[in-house]
Amino acid sequence: MAKKDAPPRWDRKMQQRLARGEAAALGELYDRFASLVHGLAHRVLGDERAADGITREVFAHVWEHPETYDPKEGPLRSWVAALTHRLAVQRLRATETAALTAGGSTEELEHKVRRASVAARADYIVTSMPSPLRSALELAYFQRRDYRQTAADLGVTEDEARRRLRLGLQLLSTAHDTGAPPGYGGAV
Repeated sequence: MAKKDAPPRWDRKMQQRLARGEAAALGELYDRFASLVHGLAHRVLGDERAADGITREVFAHVWEHPETYDPKEGPLRSWVAALTHRLAVQRLRATETAALTAGGSTEELEHKVRRASVAARADYIVTSMPSPLRSALELAYFQRRDYRQTAADLGVTEDEARRRLRLGLQLLSTAHDTGAPPGYGGAV
């Protein structure tokens, strides 16, 4: 698929190809979303091997059940992210529940799950936000640039740099919201 296709069109075509059992479609989907899936799973679980397992589980689910994705509900990227988040949180809860039997509190478990969930949502928000906003935030956060330096580095006006930073931070502030990742209105 060409990357110039509008996401909804690409999403519909990808679902149709997966439903027909095209292995090449799964490879293409994996190439496009594997880093997102692995990153979200790793952020929730904090374990490389567990994130690898969730990544395999997500793509196996997509391969075996492509009909569970409905393009009318939102982008395929959001659906894959929501599926990843759900499976990773389930794995974390199962792991931590087993640890609770050895001693610990339910409140600690729920706090850990909520913290991991917020972190995963923040990662997803940053990776899916428009490039101009992400670039401005990266300059401000990682390179400790103020809005004037960010404007100069990006070649935009100071007002535009402030606008991008404000919008980026507003998007990030939604990481504490509950429910599916932004951009996906349905359940997985």
